[in-house]
Amino acid sequence: MNDPILEHLGPLAALAGTWEGTKGDDTAPSDDRGVEQNLFRERIRFEPIKPPNNHEQQLYGLRYATTAWRLEEENPFHEERGYWLWDGAANQVLRCFTIPRGISVLAGGTVEPDATSFELFAELGSPTYGICSNLFLDQEFKTVRFELKVVVHDNDAWSYEEDTQIQIKGKPDLFHHIDKNTLSRVQL
Repeated sequence: MNDPILEHLGPLAALAGTWEGTKGDDTAPSDDRGVEQNLFRERIRFEPIKPPNNHEQQLYGLRYATTAWRLEEENPFHEERGYWLWDGAANQVLRCFTIPRGISVLAGGTVEPDATSFELFAELGSPTYGICSNLFLDQEFKTVRFELKVVVHDNDAWSYEEDTQIQIKGKPDLFHHIDKNTLSRVQL
C-alpha cells in the first residue's frame, strides 16, 4: 500500500491492510451466565482515512471492520466497525468502535510513535476513554472496563488480547470476557 497517510500513523502504520487469524480464543458468558469457550477465525480490514478536521488536533487513522466466525461455522458470531486513530502531538492511540449488540467503546492510551506493542483502556463513566451500552446490557451484563494489549511481531503478523470486564447481574465477581488471536497479513 503506497498511501502517504501511512507515514503519519505512528504505531498504527503496521496495521494497514487485511489480516486473518485462524486460532482465536474467546472466553465469554454462556447463555446460562456461566462460561463458554469459543475457538474462532477472523478477518480484519484496516484502511487509511483522510485525516479528520478536529481544529488544532491532527488525527490520522484507519477505518476498520472485524468479522469473526466460530470454527466450522458459516455465520459470523461477532462483528464490529470503527476507527483506530493516532494523535502524534499527544502520543495517544485511540480505538473507537461499535458492536451491533448495542455497545460503543472509546479506548485510548499513551504510546510512543515507534512502539511495536501498546495497551489501551476504557472505563465506564470516564469522560474521555469510556463505554456506553444499551439498557439491557447495562442492567444484565454491565461492561465496566475494557483493556487491550497489541503486539506487532513483524510486517506480516500481530496479536491482541482484549479483557472486557463485565458485571453480570446476580454475580459477585467481575467476568473477564477474554478475546485473543494472532493475525497474518493476507493483503496490503
